[in-house]
Amino acid sequence: MRQELGYKEKSGQFTKFGQWYADRVQDTQYRNGPWCDMFIAWAADKADLSQYVGEFAWTPSHAAWFMKQGAWTQKPEPGALVFFDWKGGKSYKGIDHVGIVEKVSGKKIHTIEANVDRIWLKRKTRETDKVVGYGIPRLVKASADKLGEIRSTERPFVPAPRVETGQGSPLDFLGTPPALLTAMVLMTVALSLRVTGRRRGTHRRLTWPWNAPTTPDAPPGPALERVTIRAKAAPPEPAQAESRLTPAPAARPARARVPAAAATRPPTSTRRKPYEPG
Repeated sequence: MRQELGYKEKSGQFTKFGQWYADRVQDTQYRNGPWCDMFIAWAADKADLSQYVGEFAWTPSHAAWFMKQGAWTQKPEPGALVFFDWKGGKSYKGIDHVGIVEKVSGKKIHTIEANVDRIWLKRKTRETDKVVGYGIPRLVKASADKLGEIRSTERPFVPAPRVETGQGSPLDFLGTPPALLTAMVLMTVALSLRVTGRRRGTHRRLTWPWNAPTTPDAPPGPALERVTIRAKAAPPEPAQAESRLTPAPAARPARARVPAAAATRPPTSTRRKPYEPG
């Protein structure tokens, strides 16, 4: 970090620290932005201390991160980040500038700051009346070692794109919401058709082999065969047979034939009508 002392921004407020941060967050606007906090993020990354220092471009957000980590104090120490409000306010929301405390001398602090005097990276000696507070990376590290993890930050980094290791199976579609929805619709339609088919007048009984209707091409059953056999075995009429074998007998006297109805009907008495004389 000290090797960068004397660095001066280029025209248009361009700096290599802003370029580094812009590439980091994939946003070109930071190439020409205020770079006091982006220099600290760059230096922390080079020293592999980003998880304890934080990587920010906006100073109020950086101060709030230290507060969340339980590493915010009003007492300066070497290695601390010092946050300023040039208007003299004491709220982190009004912070304008940040630097690194190099040394503490009485009521004054010696700092290394970027974007000071508008264009420089240089050392400064400051009074503390404009100081809002100090972020202590040492306390962040101690807390991380105690908890075994670093609490989440608000760094505006865009995550690296995921690399697909291979194409998924076509069967993976079966577990997707559209596939499940389609299955539910098909099941609902099938159930509705089943219920509708059970209503009176629409239910069809399956045709099994034992109750199937006889088709015209089906062979005749046993009963039909018996009738056919009897028909074939019936003898010829008696008159025809006798005429062929023996001569006709002598004619008998004709006998009067009585109608069947007259022969079987019993005699009935004639009923006298009431108005006829006796």
